[in-house]
Amino acid sequence: MKKVQPMDVKANGHYSPGVIAGGMLYISGQLPMDPVTGKVVQGGADMQAARSLRNLDKVLIAAGLSRDNVASVHVYISDIADWDVVNAACAEFFGGHKPARVIVPAGKLHHGALVEIEAVAECRGLNID
Repeated sequence: MKKVQPMDVKANGHYSPGVIAGGMLYISGQLPMDPVTGKVVQGGADMQAARSLRNLDKVLIAAGLSRDNVASVHVYISDIADWDVVNAACAEFFGGHKPARVIVPAGKLHHGALVEIEAVAECRGLNID
């Protein structure tokens, strides 16, 4: 296994932001934390989803991968009413690429965040697994 730790994505618990194992990159849940302030970004679920996805992107880039390598995404939201805006943020982030995905209403999230996003990306054949 190989740990992936981008410079400006902090793991504040007992976990790694990303782990490559068995030809896959497993990306831990990314909260909408601003890398400069270390706090949840202000705004609604749309802005928080966009920030979580940018944080996820940093883990992909640190592993030498792109958004097109993402096979599966799990999105946790504090309120099911935010499904549409989170779906729109995912569509903007991934463009024409459509990984498998689930959006789960999870109630309260850490630090009062409205969104948390984790993913699995394929890295087989890219000389990084």
